[in-house]
Amino acid sequence: MNTLGRSGVPISALAFGAAGIGSLYTEVGEEQAYEAVGAAWDSGIRAFDTAPHYGLGLSERRLGAALRERPRTAYTVSTKVGRLLEPRDADDGAPDLDNGFAVPATHRRVWDFSADGVRRSLAESLERLGLDRVDVVYLHDPDDHAEQAFREGYPALERLRAEGVVGAIGAGMNQAEMLTRFVRETDVDVVLCAGRYTLLDQSALAELLPAAAGRGVSVVIGGAFNSGLLADPRPGATYNYVEAPPELLDRAQRIAEAAARHGTTVRAAALAFCRAHPAVAGVLVGARSAAEVRDCAEQFAATVPAALWRELKDLGLLPAHAPVPAEEPPGH
Repeated sequence: MNTLGRSGVPISALAFGAAGIGSLYTEVGEEQAYEAVGAAWDSGIRAFDTAPHYGLGLSERRLGAALRERPRTAYTVSTKVGRLLEPRDADDGAPDLDNGFAVPATHRRVWDFSADGVRRSLAESLERLGLDRVDVVYLHDPDDHAEQAFREGYPALERLRAEGVVGAIGAGMNQAEMLTRFVRETDVDVVLCAGRYTLLDQSALAELLPAAAGRGVSVVIGGAFNSGLLADPRPGATYNYVEAPPELLDRAQRIAEAAARHGTTVRAAALAFCRAHPAVAGVLVGARSAAEVRDCAEQFAATVPAALWRELKDLGLLPAHAPVPAEEPPGH
């Protein structure tokens, strides 16, 4: 277990992302969701991440229900603020697929990074989770709401932390630039960086990760597989939620071929690479089934030969200065 910044909040090196059990892209049944969380627990995972956005609250409800029988002091839960869920005036039964979730679009998302919005969002998340507290709260995707997020949302989180309502605070985004600003200009404990520190995209390496290391801010890496391409590099695979362009598909396939030559997998290499930077406290992996969870845990624990990292750098598939792991498996 690692600790998030100076907060004292623990996180397992491998964390469970609960967007999938909120029926991301395709419907996931109650039993499958429950079994996925159980498999995560059995694999040693003790950090779980969710958000109101995921399935219009379905992810939070399912995660809370699946964790209810576990000792509350034995796990860490993070959720997010910035999108309030407002009931729709008329429900025509249409799915929420425009937002990526196979659930009925009974609510609409309303952006709100105000202090009142932050408190209301957290209160509603606690109700859905069935918990009296969460351990970590992130400002969720404030890309187009920077002024309000920094002026109102962040100070509201800081007050909640001071009151002991939450243990750690931060921001979660699919970009590195604004997260770097949070690291430099605020007193966040952690940032969640999705898709910007992977075998295919090291943009967080330029400023975010060094800034976090220098300020004692933890980084949690999400999107280690870039939404699918690094899990299974084949034609039609997705990269950052759209079909991968040919040049990236080719690069991912070359990495996978190199991994195979060294007796490992591209999935194991992708997870090991994310974990290797000293600023990284945990790697967050989304899974929608027990089988996917078990595979991620197995790949995360695998030993990746040092010769693979040397070859990837020699081939120009990784920057020469990128940190790479020792050969010992990281464990949980």
